Amino acid sequence: MSESPYQALLVVSFGGPEQPDDVLPFLENVLRGKNVPRERLLQVAEHYYHFGGKSPINDQNRALIDALRAELANHAVSLPVYWGNRNWHPMLADTLRQMRADGIAKALAFMTSAFSSYSGCRQYREDIARAQAEIGDGLPEVHKIRVFYNHPGFLDPMAENVRTALARLPGAELVFTAHSIPLSMADTSPYVGQLQEAIRLICALLDRPLAPLVYQSRSGPPAQPWLEPDISDHIRTIHASGVRDLVIVPLGFVSDHMEVLFDLDTEALDLCRELGMNMVRASTVGVHPRFVSMIRELIEERTSGTPHIAIGANPPYPDVCPLNCCPAPQRPRP
Repeated sequence: MSESPYQALLVVSFGGPEQPDDVLPFLENVLRGKNVPRERLLQVAEHYYHFGGKSPINDQNRALIDALRAELANHAVSLPVYWGNRNWHPMLADTLRQMRADGIAKALAFMTSAFSSYSGCRQYREDIARAQAEIGDGLPEVHKIRVFYNHPGFLDPMAENVRTALARLPGAELVFTAHSIPLSMADTSPYVGQLQEAIRLICALLDRPLAPLVYQSRSGPPAQPWLEPDISDHIRTIHASGVRDLVIVPLGFVSDHMEVLFDLDTEALDLCRELGMNMVRASTVGVHPRFVSMIRELIEERTSGTPHIAIGANPPYPDVCPLNCCPAPQRPRP
């Protein structure tokens, strides 16, 4: 077996504030260049202040990295693990500088997103390329690990978490949620189709009828069409049809970060209580051992040539995204 061409793993995530003073600068990073009203930014800031100005995402990434380092060591995979965020410290550019100082020439990157869209895939790659261009020569070459929406290491833990939630609320209706994105972004990516296939596979694992897909966390201007229905609208609709017990599955998220804690555990839960409904939210995969082992398997696909694994009707996603994959959405003209 040939020696691995990679010298490190780079975990790339969204990032989040860790104290109240971080909140507005973080959100300004997130929304830079986007047509989002200032009042919407301040409204989202309140979500963070509701939890003391700290997002849980960085601590969740630290836990994932710790678990991943242990997993790699236990399987004799000799790759140091680095971590860089798109929108808050540790920033990608700083991490790439450190990798250069450490002599890393080529690295694999694991993005904390299971599905393909501009914001969930291509934008991460663009941010890496932008940092490489800004910093200059000698930075490591970075190759993205493939999308894993139909990998059993993602689907099996999700099915287990749904089963656990249903045990708390037997007979409940199921609904799956994902982050809403602009229709202009959805129309040029396989995002919705991948979500629908993942739901089909999870429901099959649970031996349950196909459950609906709804969306959450919309942030764009009202005039711009985004994926619908919104989770709150769905809750009102099923309540009107007589549903009283609901399990919400945040399929589009790999950890219980702010958009799960506020949009589901706070807003959706408050709405259900107001309507007299019982609600349980299924956990995300987080640091589930099978999910962590999946990341190691995805690394070994690229470093050792082990088989690419997927279940369902779709083949494993390509190692290298097509050139026209998930283009940036066209901005609406003012």
